[in-house]
Amino acid sequence: MNFFYQLKSKLIKGIIALCLGFLLILSPFGLTSEAASISMSGDFVKDTVSVAQSLKETIATPEEEQESDQYRQDAIDLITSYISRYRNRPTVNGTTSFTTMQTALNAMAGHYKTFANRPIPEKLKDRLNKELSRAEKIVVKEI
Repeated sequence: MNFFYQLKSKLIKGIIALCLGFLLILSPFGLTSEAASISMSGDFVKDTVSVAQSLKETIATPEEEQESDQYRQDAIDLITSYISRYRNRPTVNGTTSFTTMQTALNAMAGHYKTFANRPIPEKLKDRLNKELSRAEKIVVKEI
């Protein structure tokens, strides 16, 4: 009787450990942000325009909604994806559109990381909108 109890106990512990292992392995695959849904296509022009438009929409959202951590995290994920994709490409990273985009993205990410609980100030919103719009216009003409 004692033997079966020990066997049952070990079996239950093993099943729990196996389930927890699968949960830890598979859980990151279920976490996708909405910004990541705008995946980088590899076409610099299209990606620059879509990232700029998406971030301008984020900037335009009301301050009450911007206090949501999801908006910040989506924007940071999108910025990280864009910069990591194009930063090391010599044909792209020397262009005016990329440097303009990089300046805007650094400013936005810096604000979100430094002032996580504050909305974007109006001066910064204006600057970001100007730089993102400028990058959109330049990228179409450049390449």
